[in-house]
Amino acid sequence: MHGPGSSGWLLVALCAATGAYCLLRMRSSVEEQRRAAGGEALMGFGMAAMAVPAAVFTPPVWAWPLWAVVFGVAGLHALWAARVSAGHLHHVVGAGAMVYMAVVMAAAPRGAHHGGAGIPALTAALLLYFTAYVLVTGARLVPVPALAGGPGTGSGTGWGDRPELARACRLSMGIAMVAMLLTM
Repeated sequence: MHGPGSSGWLLVALCAATGAYCLLRMRSSVEEQRRAAGGEALMGFGMAAMAVPAAVFTPPVWAWPLWAVVFGVAGLHALWAARVSAGHLHHVVGAGAMVYMAVVMAAAPRGAHHGGAGIPALTAALLLYFTAYVLVTGARLVPVPALAGGPGTGSGTGWGDRPELARACRLSMGIAMVAMLLTM
């Protein structure tokens, strides 16, 4: 998570921009989209905070357990929402990965923020999941010619109701999660 400076700052920028866009998506007129966007905004900003290079800012000792609690609560909320829509199961896995990374960072010796930390099998399983998620989500973004007059061809949709932008948002967070897990 606290990797080299330039890649760390790129992760911070990517995750913060994604979180900001998710806040815009919360203005959607569809309640389910607003709910998902809120969780994704929390995830984006949380990932941005975790990716700040250690040379610039080393979080206080209490920050990692706090992150674990925040994302644990977010994971429970996503699990509750998953009873209505299975799409929230990805949010459960994402929040679980954030809890895992926060716990690993809390247990790491002061100043050692990457390399060989964590449980290798769990890290590998999360890497496999998020890599597959990135590939599938990326494939869904490949443009398909729209039928004339078909759904999605109108220009009356707002920023919060653009499914391709929501997928791009999730794709960028998936890529960031892969990058963060690789530094463990």
